[in-house]
Amino acid sequence: MQSLTDISAVRKLLDRHGFRFSKSLGQNFLINPAVCPKMAEACGADQNTGVLEIGPGIGVLTRELCLRGAKVVSVEIDSGLLPLLNETLAEQTNLKIIHGDAMKVDLHKLIEREFKGLRVCVCANLPYYITSPIIMRMLESRIKAESITVMVQKEAAVRLCAEPGTRECGAVTLAVRYYSQPKLLFPVSRGSFMPSPKVDSAVIQLNLRKSPPFEVKNEELLFKIIKSAFGQRRKTLVNSLTGAGFDKAAVGILLDKSDISRMSRAEELSLEQFVRIANTACGED
Repeated sequence: MQSLTDISAVRKLLDRHGFRFSKSLGQNFLINPAVCPKMAEACGADQNTGVLEIGPGIGVLTRELCLRGAKVVSVEIDSGLLPLLNETLAEQTNLKIIHGDAMKVDLHKLIEREFKGLRVCVCANLPYYITSPIIMRMLESRIKAESITVMVQKEAAVRLCAEPGTRECGAVTLAVRYYSQPKLLFPVSRGSFMPSPKVDSAVIQLNLRKSPPFEVKNEELLFKIIKSAFGQRRKTLVNSLTGAGFDKAAVGILLDKSDISRMSRAEELSLEQFVRIANTACGED
């Protein structure tokens, strides 16, 4: 079995297939031999688990997932990587590679078709440019998986796992906590990749909730309020929500009825407080 973490071996592999890195796809291949085993172990895959991987690269993490899971399905958008994967993963009998865009593939149908009778988890080294879109797509569509374990840019990891009420918290933070219980697992230095990016990374895990942590009367309204509030986070809620099109007088009254100070700013509120505002607004209709 050829080494996929030896720089010299990887370069020969890439040259043999005439592969060139794509900046638009954010391709950085892991070459740190300690990272992928740790990541695969953290996702909790076993012989009763189907693992969905997004962006296998040259298959370093994929190998580790195949060693643990009952079946692994990897979705790769770059057709130029398919010949490499056919070579590097030729010995993996419990693997299926799908050429496609994870932002367009029907993940519900894929999971139902490929993982019947298995518990499901997602494990992937996500390209930086697609981090938030693909995570939110999986969460909002309520993908039938127990957890999502992914490597992302360190800054994004901190934001996604931030505690509500802190300066690091943003609209995406509250959305992630609405659908899951996030946890920052471990850092990964920029030198762990080829080519080396300009920033460090981190592995996070989102344990998906079976139901929201609070009763919400209108999810669309809740996230509209959250997005509007963080859209102008330096302003008070009255001003940020007014700037997003809400009536200023009505916003003030709404906050009073929700028992929230009119001088509050978005980053000071918990998810529960935003839910209270949204549910109170529904009662005003």
